[in-house]
Amino acid sequence: MILSDKKILASIANGEIVIEPYDRNSLGTNSYDVHLGKHLATYIPEVLDAKKHNEINHFEIPEEGFVIQPGTLYLGVTEEYTETHNSVPFLEGKSSVGRLGIDIHATAGKGDVGFCNTWTLEISCVHPVRIYAGMPIGQLIYFAVEGDIENYYNKKANAKYNQKTIKPVESMMWKNKF
Repeated sequence: MILSDKKILASIANGEIVIEPYDRNSLGTNSYDVHLGKHLATYIPEVLDAKKHNEINHFEIPEEGFVIQPGTLYLGVTEEYTETHNSVPFLEGKSSVGRLGIDIHATAGKGDVGFCNTWTLEISCVHPVRIYAGMPIGQLIYFAVEGDIENYYNKKANAKYNQKTIKPVESMMWKNKF
């Protein structure tokens, strides 16, 4: 079941959902709009290796915007820090962003109960597009959880994306055993 605007507001009021900064105008009927933060990153190696730590180059989006190019994966980040303690957050692109040919995540649209951080975005495009810090980039949709939670993400010893940050975070696949 997807949470309605009233249920999202109630969850914010009782601390089950945290959104910072919060803007009431970003609350939709059953979602909350998130915005592109000023930090982007690209991978340094030309060939990425799933078993190695692939370094990234961080940079800021200038005031006049930044043109993203097809064939390049950009890691972005939401302006909003979020916590979700009783529901499963899903991040989806906004239709206005999709109609510009921009994808904001390759596969990682679902968060976990207990996720407490900004959201790293896996941004790609089909043709050059100028993007801006602060632009609406996606929307969080919250799904109710049935049953008790045993293993909250923010309490897992092996969680790879728990360190609070305002910058995009590269893949930590290399920390897995395979």
